[in-house]
Amino acid sequence: MKPPIVLEPPNPRWAALFETERLAMENVNEGWFSAIHHIGSTSIPGIVAKPIIDILVALNRDEDGAACAAAMETIGYEYRGDGGISGRRYYRKGNPHTHHVHMFVESHPAYGRHLRFRDFLRAHPEDARAYEALKQELAVRFVSDTFSYSQAKDEFCQRIARLAKQGANGFHE
Repeated sequence: MKPPIVLEPPNPRWAALFETERLAMENVNEGWFSAIHHIGSTSIPGIVAKPIIDILVALNRDEDGAACAAAMETIGYEYRGDGGISGRRYYRKGNPHTHHVHMFVESHPAYGRHLRFRDFLRAHPEDARAYEALKQELAVRFVSDTFSYSQAKDEFCQRIARLAKQGANGFHE
């Protein structure tokens, strides 16, 4: 049986957990990464989140995502291929998972989409609260079905991504 979906109240420690990982990744970086960002719900102040730190990495070259696998392993990460998203290099850490790393070249559409989504919700607290309410509703509905939980958030996430890309409500990258 899969564990239940757990959403935790906002935790200021999440930013520190990201920073610890960013520094560890910088210490093993041999020129593979040009940027490391905190993304996902733990990067949006004031909302509940699954206690998993999502990290977005800009790769200098696509092949660098696999080339750094041994170095990432030394800091506790397991390479998981593309994790179902073409062009992504996916790593995870912990059991249960505490960190997810999503590596893309900056030109990959998902790279900018992740940053725009995060920045839009940071700049629009009312949309962040709507996202939080949706996540709470879906966690109750899907209990331990993380795939369905994620799929059910997709329409909301796509709408926010479109708004962010269009510069809605005065928002600009």
